[in-house]
Amino acid sequence: MSPRQSDTRQRVVAAAAEMLARHGLNATSIREMAKRADAPLGSTYHYFPGGKQQVVVEAVQLAGARIGASLDHHLPAGADTGLRNFLAMWRDILLRSDFRIGCPVLAVAAEEPIDDSAAEALEAAAQVFRGWEGQLAAALEKQGRSPAAAAGLATLIIAGLEGAIVLCRAQRSIEPFDKVAERLEWLVSSHA
Repeated sequence: MSPRQSDTRQRVVAAAAEMLARHGLNATSIREMAKRADAPLGSTYHYFPGGKQQVVVEAVQLAGARIGASLDHHLPAGADTGLRNFLAMWRDILLRSDFRIGCPVLAVAAEEPIDDSAAEALEAAAQVFRGWEGQLAAALEKQGRSPAAAAGLATLIIAGLEGAIVLCRAQRSIEPFDKVAERLEWLVSSHA
């Protein structure tokens, strides 16, 4: 088996995550995932007998793990510095993509699927969001916040970041992101 064939599964999942980030859930099709992954359509059904829902769940998990790894990278510097660097990463993604890339996890959580088979994908998105909130809450607790305050602020950070990304994409402007980032950074750094 060639290396290209052996990584077909991973390429399809990565293509799905990218499509979710750019085009949303309903515009992400098995056929287009296979095309973008340079994989035969038949192999997609071989690797993913659960069809599109299975690929979407795995794409959400992949995106969640990637962002989680980024948080793991940034947060050891402290909640305030870690958040600032994490937000800078997202700001750069928005600008480099000309506001065409959003969060694939949000795409799955916010968009009602046409075929009503969203339970597994929604649960995957919920788990990813809970994971990110947990990472942020742990960093905020290390900064001296109570567990309840840290958990509440972590939820606000995720909600604010996701909302800012949506506003930037709609307005094709970084201004909403910068406003939200400034407020989140202020909340984290000045109210420890």
